[in-house]
Amino acid sequence: QILYLKPPWTLANLLKCYKKHWMAVFGYVVPRSLLSTIECLSEHLYADKPLDSSTVHILLQESKKLLHAFSCRSDYNGVLLQAYAEVTKLCETFREVRAALSEQDLSEDIMVLSENAACEKMEATLPNLQSTEEKVPQPSFHVAQENRHQEIWSVLEGVWNTMNLYSIELFQKLDPSAVTMAAKASFEEAFLGLQKLLAAVKDIREGIGR
Repeated sequence: QILYLKPPWTLANLLKCYKKHWMAVFGYVVPRSLLSTIECLSEHLYADKPLDSSTVHILLQESKKLLHAFSCRSDYNGVLLQAYAEVTKLCETFREVRAALSEQDLSEDIMVLSENAACEKMEATLPNLQSTEEKVPQPSFHVAQENRHQEIWSVLEGVWNTMNLYSIELFQKLDPSAVTMAAKASFEEAFLGLQKLLAAVKDIREGIGR
């Protein structure tokens, strides 16, 4: 009799009911801080603009958090456990797709960098070739490949060193005692850390906006 919206419910209806009855009902069942999760899901799932990958990652994590909180109260005849398993499977699939896309983007960037380097070398040597009649012997394929690998590695090493410097400065300002200069993270750990940082920064920006 007092429900904000009567069944049958859509997901949008449920999220509205959650927000309407949160303090009086749901806040006594699960932690009240999860209201931010409800607001996050409601805000992004029914927005007119398309979702980017970072937002999708946040929505999946928030959904798992909500399902886990309610499953601590009851398994609701196994429905919540099944829903949690499906969302977890979605998270894994999403992680695999993002990893594949990241590898593809990296390989494309490397190709562009090597092509640009080759063009710059050609432009630098072209005047010399035009000004002299002597024929310069062409480098062998093996030497060219080795130089290309060195150029690619040099670019990646520069990016890696820059990331390390910025990370050290950032964490020293946040917590100087947390920085250990001896330990170095792997490329994979750095990538995962950056993804988490992007998601966290976006969440903070949205919170400030609200």
